[in-house]
Amino acid sequence: MPTTHASQRVLVIGLDVGDGQLIWEWAQEGALPTLHALRANGTWRWLHTTADMLHVSAWPSLYTGALPGAHGVYYTFQPAPGSQQVRRFGADQYGQPPVWQLLDHAGKRCIVFDAPYTHPARDFSGIQVFEWGTWAHYWRPMSTPAPILRRLMRHCGAYPVGFEANQVGLGALDLADLQQRLLKAAAQKARAVHWLMATAPWDLLLVVFGETHPAAHYFWPSPETADAAGSPGRLSRLREVYMAVDRAIGEILEQLDEDATVVVISGDGVGPNYAGWHLLPEVLRRLHYTGTALHHSAGDATGPRHRSGKPGPLKRLRDLVPADLRQALSRRLPTPWRDALMARWAETALDWSRTRAYCLPTDLEGCIRINLSGREPKGIVEPGAAYDELCDELSSALQQLTNPDSGRPAVRRVIRTDAVFDGERRHHLPDLIVLWSEDAPIQAVHSPAIGPVRAPSPDARTGTHYPRGFALVRGPLTPRGHVAEWGHLVDFAPTLLAHFGLPTPPSMQGCVWRELGG
Repeated sequence: MPTTHASQRVLVIGLDVGDGQLIWEWAQEGALPTLHALRANGTWRWLHTTADMLHVSAWPSLYTGALPGAHGVYYTFQPAPGSQQVRRFGADQYGQPPVWQLLDHAGKRCIVFDAPYTHPARDFSGIQVFEWGTWAHYWRPMSTPAPILRRLMRHCGAYPVGFEANQVGLGALDLADLQQRLLKAAAQKARAVHWLMATAPWDLLLVVFGETHPAAHYFWPSPETADAAGSPGRLSRLREVYMAVDRAIGEILEQLDEDATVVVISGDGVGPNYAGWHLLPEVLRRLHYTGTALHHSAGDATGPRHRSGKPGPLKRLRDLVPADLRQALSRRLPTPWRDALMARWAETALDWSRTRAYCLPTDLEGCIRINLSGREPKGIVEPGAAYDELCDELSSALQQLTNPDSGRPAVRRVIRTDAVFDGERRHHLPDLIVLWSEDAPIQAVHSPAIGPVRAPSPDARTGTHYPRGFALVRGPLTPRGHVAEWGHLVDFAPTLLAHFGLPTPPSMQGCVWRELGG
């Protein structure tokens, strides 16, 4: 195996929902001394990102250097090709290899730790650790080689947060408890990285800090959720988590050769959670695009009803259990059980013979699938002109929606996915993406065609994903204190390959930055 000089080694530190604007300001104020020093001695670059349309697609786009139409990943639950159901996306849905797999095949020694939204790379000789300390589990805790995770657990213990997004759902959390867990978790991740750095030689070490993700969701301030008197403000809690991550990065860098290259990168930031996705199923029903087999109103999100209007047996049983107890029980269900229940519930709620368009699972942008003949087993919309006319008609109807509480449009933009993302995995994506206005909470929508649709959001999180990406690079050949021109998230993978002297494969759609010395 070829040897890489220390000056060629690259440490990549990802910040999950790490907001570049907050980092810039807090580093300037002196609260983030490690990141401030990296910026003073390196190059900062703002990044365009696929999170501006499909927020979960950011990390897969960074890993693969490809847009969502090529890699096919945009959310936890996605359309299952050849089925009317959705499923948790699996390894077979990744349409392109991650950059570390290409580096591994080229003889580079790679360690990948807690990279979110990934699965084990095939024929990989390096180290991969999954879901030890990520916020939203898309796979399961494991490692390759298998003993690595057990050894890591013996050395560092379990991840201090103790739960993850799929267990919590959209419910509220105790802010003080979450803050303390996240502060401990950031420090423990530094210890885990130290252990991995000493475990095996490496040319690339990629680690992602997931603590900034739940901190963004729960600590973002909003007028609708005022802090209790005498308690720390949400923004103060968010800042404390960033400071803990900054300290952890500093501890990692103390163990690193000074001539190694360091990259800190994020594909999205944070802003107020004002999305109206929860109203979209009822909007489609009232516009007669979705035919429901088990009718329920927009204000009743607890489950479907029989045609008679009476609650079905599953809903009657569910309503016997208090909501807080239901959430606690859900956290203890094995992930495959929760997934199967969700998929079954969604499939039986629709009358496919009367459904031309329907909503896909989401918790931010609206995701709409056309019930397309030849693609969906029960499709009724013909490809070609009929499909195009339906997309145009639906887009126009959605753009007529207003937010009656603000008097302004509720929808900022409706995107035809095939107009912005092409590629072999295009059929894994929604057909239409609804981007919501960001000026006020959306608890209701109205148009002359449907009248008012009102329901409180089921999402207790005050913050959500905003498309602010950045990359901060410090290395032997990197300009000091420089702000480069804007780049794109898909540039990272080809830039990393170029740093190791490898060509950009045809599957990658980005450009090479000069600051990594490729």
